[in-house]
Parts: sequence; structure tokens; C-alpha cells
Amino acid sequence: MGHSTENSMDTKEIEVRSFSSSNRHTLPCVHKVGVPPKQNPWKEFSSRLKETFFADDPLRSFKDQSRSRKFVLGMQAVFPILDWGRSYNLAKLKGDLIAGLTIASLCIPQDIGYSKLANLAPQYGLYSSFVPPLVYAFMGSSRDIAIGPVAVVSLLLGTLLQNEIDPIKNAVEYRRLAFTATFFAGITQAILGILRLGFLIDFLSHAAVVGFMGGAAITIALQQLKGFLGINKFTKKTDIISVMKSVWGSAHHGWNWQTIVIGTTFLAFLLFAKYIGKKNKKLFWIPAIAPLVSVILSTFFVYITHAEKRGVQIVKHIEKGINPSSVNQIYFTGDYLLKGFRIGIVAGMIALTEAVAIGRTFASMKDYQLDGNKEMVALGAMNVVGSMTSCYVATGSFSRSAVNYMAGCQTAVSNIIMSFVVFLTLMFITPLFEYTPNAILSSIIISAVIGLIDCDAAILIWKTDKFDFVACMGAFFGVVFASVEIGLLIAVSISFAKLLLQVTRPRTAILGKIPRTNVYRNILQYPEATKVPGVLIVRVDSAIYFSNSNYIRERIIRWLTDEEEQLKRAGLPEIQFLIVEMSPVTDIDTSGIHALEELYRSLQKRSVELVLANPGPVVMDKLHASGFTSLIGEEKIFLTVAEAVLTCSPKFAEDV
Repeated sequence: MGHSTENSMDTKEIEVRSFSSSNRHTLPCVHKVGVPPKQNPWKEFSSRLKETFFADDPLRSFKDQSRSRKFVLGMQAVFPILDWGRSYNLAKLKGDLIAGLTIASLCIPQDIGYSKLANLAPQYGLYSSFVPPLVYAFMGSSRDIAIGPVAVVSLLLGTLLQNEIDPIKNAVEYRRLAFTATFFAGITQAILGILRLGFLIDFLSHAAVVGFMGGAAITIALQQLKGFLGINKFTKKTDIISVMKSVWGSAHHGWNWQTIVIGTTFLAFLLFAKYIGKKNKKLFWIPAIAPLVSVILSTFFVYITHAEKRGVQIVKHIEKGINPSSVNQIYFTGDYLLKGFRIGIVAGMIALTEAVAIGRTFASMKDYQLDGNKEMVALGAMNVVGSMTSCYVATGSFSRSAVNYMAGCQTAVSNIIMSFVVFLTLMFITPLFEYTPNAILSSIIISAVIGLIDCDAAILIWKTDKFDFVACMGAFFGVVFASVEIGLLIAVSISFAKLLLQVTRPRTAILGKIPRTNVYRNILQYPEATKVPGVLIVRVDSAIYFSNSNYIRERIIRWLTDEEEQLKRAGLPEIQFLIVEMSPVTDIDTSGIHALEELYRSLQKRSVELVLANPGPVVMDKLHASGFTSLIGEEKIFLTVAEAVLTCSPKFAEDV
């Protein structure tokens, strides 16, 4: 290699070049494209690792602090209550007290109903709103999220568990597997937070979540027809066809009209209460207390009329007292260990996705930062502790969190107050629920899950991105017509398929010059943009990796072939330069460089010169290290497309 080339490599920059037009007019100076200084590989790797796992720089507050201060900061990081608790006052307590009492009135009837979705006795739903909220209040960073069982996770857990063990014939083993799954759900959540792998939950796209939640809501509502209609024999399957067959099959002899009257009356009352709350935000407390009012009224009605003797199914006995220990009931050995581990991972991920989404929503509304990884650790810790205290998987509830927010909650103390009310309920009030009809629990659940069907979001997804809509509908129909786990699998599969499609088939575009400017843009987006005679400008809109390098090379050749055919038919000059705009190319690997080398050789055979415009520092460094810049000539790499055109077609640059 010549002395001039070595000097260019040593200075790590491409020489400034100037060109003259055919009419001898001096053209503006063409700027250099710099090659970044060589970095230490270890420092570069450390920087990438830090940006991947510690983008929020969690240890920033520990810098230049004494040991005692670092200990205090460490404790506050694990238990945020030690930080915000110092500024807690009576004004905040007032807001939290009202919010805590309000969400307690909502959670108690919901918990009893959700436990049935999980095929567990009613008290286990209440247990799950006692211990987990207490743990979260000390470790969570969200001020607004309300913790407890939720419909979707309860249904998912119940469906997966009953596929392994019959909840009626083997109730003890079923319950033990539920605690085991809850334990591993918590472990999964905590590990994701500790290892700062929270970005993994983002692989389930928003569209897939909307479809999955909508399908789960339909499935949950259909499952409630058993209690709503008073049916004794009901299918264990969750798909809509099996459920409707079971419903209509028992229409002549299995429906109970008294149950239907109770369910329909109170469902109408609950929906009307929701309508009032939506129309007037100040009346948020009406839909919040409506479920508890419904339970009290329906229980009193059944008690005085003895409707249970006429076929109205009731809750019957709910065990009194706080959570018993369940440490010795968790499977740590045997066949059920792996089953519990598998179910726990699935339930934990779904619970995590819902909780983090809810937390971020309300954090943005109140303009404060939510640490996703801390949230995962807090949620994991509360489920691990919960599994040892007879609880099943708990997470953030959107309906309760919305009520908590509207009731004026200030901190996580609202969860503590809710937990205290549940404690009082378990200790003193549970015998009063003995005559509560199952129909009212079904009505409460149906009214609660209706809000999970987000038609507006689905319509917006259709208008915005058709592929996202396919993911949304795939997840929705998978849940409704197959099962919850099939719907979840479809949601994840389509999300990954979209990701792979975008990575392996990136967009490319032909660029033209916007009149009276030096700006070059996509000619499809800007029809007024003018193509440069004898020059084809192509933009690659992604990084160039092994997964897409061959496609990009073939697509560029196809652009060139199509353009040459059009020019030949029109009798216009042939293409002499191919300019590749590389501004969007954030990175390139060896396969990508190899593809560019093959593109260069293919263009040589066509007598077309390859020119690059504005490669970024990472890309430029790799092109320089691989020798590609020497292969095509460093004078063929420009800072902008305009400067490349200025060199390749100076007459056009002057005239247009």
C-alpha cells in the first residue's frame, strides 16, 4: 500500500477533496468523513454492557458517598418506603386512607370471585390481598398500583393447573401445585429484576397484549355463565365452542331462573354504576363500592328468602383467620416441581407484563419515574412470600389501580390500608359471606373484565399498522377459540415473527432531490423529488447484519436493474454511480461487509461505481478495519448525499 494511503490511515480521516465542474466554475469544498479513534476493546465492551443492562445508571447516587451513607442508600433502593416515608405527613395519610378503604371495598368481592377462576377456595383470594400488598408497599416504587389477584392471571393459572391435576378430586395436590407455581413465578420475576432483564417483557408487543387481554376477557365472561345461569354440570374447557355447547345443552333442565334474576339484576346495577362513574369522574366511588353493595344486598336477600333451597348456589363456608403457612406444601422435589416451575414462569411473565404496564401508565400521569427492574424485584419478593403464606400469584390490578388513582392515593400506604381491611375481613367478617350467591360473584367478574376489551385500541392498531392488527387478532382468536395458553403462544409467536421480519427484511428506498434544496428524500414520500441523471441513490433503513445482508445486497441490485430497464425504454443515459445512503445504518458485521464487497464486484461488472454517504462512526470504523474503504477508494465515501451527487454529477448539482 502506498505512502499516501498509510498516511491517511494514520490520521484516521479521509482527505478533503475539491472538484471543478466542466465549465471551470469552482464548486464548494467536499467535507471529510472521519474514522473514529481506535478504542480499547475492553472499554468498548464494558460500555456496551453498561448501556444494555444499566442504562439508567442505578449506582450514580452512590458515587462519592461515605460507607454509612452508601448503606442507607442501599437500604432505600431495596425498600423505597425508607426514602419517601421520611416526608410522609397527615395530608398524604388522608388521601391514602380514602383510597385504601375504597379499593378494599372493591377488592373483597372481586377476590372471592377470582379465586374461583383459579379453582381455589374463596379465602385464598382474600389471602392474596393481605400479604402481597404489605410486601409490595415496602419494596415497590409505584405510588398508584393496587396489588392483588387479577382475572387474567387467575384464569391462566387455573387453566394450566387443572391440565395437570383435577381441582375437585385432588384438591390438596392442586393447591400445593398452585403454591409451587406462585413460588416460581416470584423467583422468575425477582431474577429478571436482579439481572436487569426487564427488557425481555417488551418482546410481547402492545398489539399482542391488547388481543390477548380482550380474548381473555371474553373467555372469563363465558366461564361465569355457570354461576350466572345456575348450571351444575359445566365443561372444564375454556374455548367458546365448548362453553356454548355446555350452556345450551343444559338450557332445558340445568338453568335456574331465580339465579338468573339475581345475576341479571345486579349485573345491570353494576354496569349502571360504571356508567355513572365514567360520566362524572367525581363519582368514581360509586362503581368502586357497587360490588360490595351488591354482595351485601344479594346475601341479605338470599338469607331472608332461603333461596339456596330453590337451587340458588351460594358461597357457603369461608375459612376464618389469617393466612396459614404453606412453606411445607411447596413442591421442591418430585414430578410436580418441573410442572410448577413451567406454570410459574408463564404466569409470572404475564403478571409482570400487566403490572409494569399499569405502573408506567400511572407514573406518566403523575409525572414520576418508575424503575422497572425494582418493580420486578418487588413483585417477585411479594409472590415468593405469598407462596409461603397460602397465596396464589398476585399482581397489579388495572381496575383497582384506576380507582386508587381517582380516589387520591398519595403513596403505597393505600395498599397497607387495603391489606388491613382484608385482615379485619378474614378475622371477623368471612362468616357473613356464607349466603352470598355465586351469581353475584359472576356478575362482579363480568362487569370487571368488560373493561379489558379495548375496542378503541384495536381500531387504532388497525389504522396504524396492519401487521400489528394481525398479531392482535391472532392472540384474540387464539384465546377465544382454543385456550389461554394457545392464545399466549400465538401472541408471543407473532410478536417474534414481526421482529424477525423487520430484522431480516429491512426497508430500502430510492432517494431524489427536493427542488431548490440540497435535501434528498424518499421519492415515494415526496413525489416532487427529482432523480439524478446517471446516479441511483438508495437508502438502507437498518443495521446490516448476517440476517439481512444478502437480502439488502439483492434488493439494491434489483433496484438498479429496474432503474436501468426504465432508462433503456426511455432512451436516457445509463446509471454510472450507485450512492448508498448509510445514515440509518447503525451497525454492520462481517457478513454485512462481505455483502458490500460482493455488491461492489457486481457493480464493477456493470461499469457502475459504488459510493457511500454518511456512514456512522461504528460502521466507518469497521469498514476501515476490514479494508473495504481501500477497496472502493476512500474518495468514494462522502459526508452527505448532496456532496456525493456534487462529485458524481456536478452539472445536475449546479442546475437543479
